[in-house]
Amino acid sequence: MAFGITRKEIIIWKQAIDEGHFAFITHYWLDDRFPNMNTVTKVGCKDLDKLARWGQGHGLRKEWIHHRVDGYSHYDLLGSKQTEIFRLLGEKKQLGVFVIKMDENWRLLQ
Repeated sequence: MAFGITRKEIIIWKQAIDEGHFAFITHYWLDDRFPNMNTVTKVGCKDLDKLARWGQGHGLRKEWIHHRVDGYSHYDLLGSKQTEIFRLLGEKKQLGVFVIKMDENWRLLQ
């Protein structure tokens, strides 16, 4: 179950993907399969090959991409992988709700 995220934040995440960027969105989340996790970060990109290369560079398998017919396929980052990616991005915010956009060269966009 996802919560703690606004419709506006989801729209911004989807727009970033539609524009060809990598987009990250974090929200609170509960799932009985992962009792010690309370947030998830979705990393989406329209170009699935680029998304798979990004994932491979961060130790994620191509098979782990959550394929969506609506065009918003993404990786789900949990736990230590989520924290590791935030550190690499230089993200100073605590885990919570926010959106990050990156260009094809992995540079953060405003």
